[in-house]
Amino acid sequence: MYLENINAPRDLRGYTAEQRRILAQEMREALIERTSLVGGHIGPNLGIIEATIALHTVFDSPRDKIIFDVSHQCYPHKMLTGRAGAYTRAAEYNDVSGFTNPDESAHDIFNIGHTSTSISLASGLAKARDLAGGTENIIAIIGDGSMSGGEALEGLNVVGEMGTNCIIVFNDNDQSISENHGGMYRKFKELRETNGQAEDNLFRAMGLRYRYVADGNDAEALIRVFSEEKDSTSPVVIHIHTTKGKGLSFAENDPEGWHRHAPFHLETGIAKKAASSEPYAAATVDFVLETARKNPNFIYLSAGIVGGINLSPAQRAELGSQYVDVGIAEEHAVAMASGLARAGARPIFGTYSTFFQRTYDQMAQDVAINRSPAVFLATGTSLYRSTDVTHLGFYDISIFSNIPNLVYLAPTSVAEHIAVLRWAVEQREHPVMIRMPFSGYEESPYPVRTDYRDLNKSIVVTEGRDVALIGVGNFAALASEAAEELAHEGIHAAVINPLYLSGLDEQLLDSLKEKHSLILTLEDGILAGGFGQKVAAFYARTGGVRVRNYGLPKKFFNRYTPAALAREYHLTATQIAADVLRELA
Repeated sequence: MYLENINAPRDLRGYTAEQRRILAQEMREALIERTSLVGGHIGPNLGIIEATIALHTVFDSPRDKIIFDVSHQCYPHKMLTGRAGAYTRAAEYNDVSGFTNPDESAHDIFNIGHTSTSISLASGLAKARDLAGGTENIIAIIGDGSMSGGEALEGLNVVGEMGTNCIIVFNDNDQSISENHGGMYRKFKELRETNGQAEDNLFRAMGLRYRYVADGNDAEALIRVFSEEKDSTSPVVIHIHTTKGKGLSFAENDPEGWHRHAPFHLETGIAKKAASSEPYAAATVDFVLETARKNPNFIYLSAGIVGGINLSPAQRAELGSQYVDVGIAEEHAVAMASGLARAGARPIFGTYSTFFQRTYDQMAQDVAINRSPAVFLATGTSLYRSTDVTHLGFYDISIFSNIPNLVYLAPTSVAEHIAVLRWAVEQREHPVMIRMPFSGYEESPYPVRTDYRDLNKSIVVTEGRDVALIGVGNFAALASEAAEELAHEGIHAAVINPLYLSGLDEQLLDSLKEKHSLILTLEDGILAGGFGQKVAAFYARTGGVRVRNYGLPKKFFNRYTPAALAREYHLTATQIAADVLRELA
């Protein structure tokens, strides 16, 4: 084998074309075997193997800086930079993350999990190099729909004027996570069909030189072009046409389904374990389809990830013109939703919480100041969801609950989630953001409202005395579980679902002081700027009760075990009940 003998990119330098071909096959087989056992981003990585071999054959990493965007296509890069064991030995499979990470290797320049950033990052590296009188090459690899993000265009615009070494490799596999969307992709198709000769060329319009490689899975052709551009003194885009999922028939035939895949049987491609049902997403899909059928002015917006609710190709086709995928351009989606709402349409824009972070200014400026009654659905909002540092979804409460005019709600059950969605779409007074539950009550323990126009009215789930547990969204059920534990000790705790994260039910909070000397807030998010701190600040002004806030500290976590993290910060029912008993004693 060649792969197991590669400890650094320099080990590739003496390889012949035939040895590189065999190496590519070994890497492909290792990726398929590993993914069949532990899952991962299989399609993007199978498609970029030859390009990665060519990059590390020509350039001198880490002296030459290679930035991956989206860095979920970095598995072959890791295999060639001293981490092959994490892809060839089962015992080491979990030793590396699914994205570039400078803590792992000097060959990884940035921690990157979001899209469209590589060109901007590369421009900064190139400018700093020039200021210092350096000569290293700066290479940005961008693909999987990332060119549709606004920051990519901003980066191209700046690099086009810089007049210095900056090599942009556009990995064009004609796919995003699902299909590509946007006018530029029609023009990229024309470039592919004309061998790069089409008159309309975005990159030349931005001031960059342009080269096209028709077979981006031909390592030898890539080596020739990369060698010619190495140490260039002007910026260039090298447009390479690759096949997503190359070498695995299942992935080639279904690039969306195999963008990222669970462990599977090698012979059939069938997942080894049936996908767990996501009741909140499934209920949301049903609501979206039903609402679209009843209301021709309803529209669902997505930003490259099928709306964060796993809309299937058939469901997207059923929605037709009532479904718009804007590409990986969350900022645009928020502003477009504001325009839709202002013109009388009823939009929902849904995406993962980690990607909503990119939209703060649009939410404040384009939506909230204008009071546009658009609806925003944040998914993946839990410490129990994504655990990679670049994809954490639990910062949303402190970010969005403090924007004036924006009503932010955290329902606690499927029934309440759909009731809140229905009200949000039908009302015309407020921009509304909804924190889609990740977990919660299997069945609502109280009658679910249908009207939420009376803002900031919390729900008393159970009456009690001495201690009150205020459980936010996902953690309302946790509050009820802790109350049950306390009941075994003779403590009858009140449980409150605040529902509204953007304001306080001050009347209820005032009344709690009559029977309760201790208030606990539980939230599936960070404490700094979160809901619990609002409650603590209220009682700091009015006095008469002790407050304890439960949540996560303001820090980044990476590749953690959710249950262990919850225990570390006493976010289990048993620990919370024990803490209460100590406090009351």
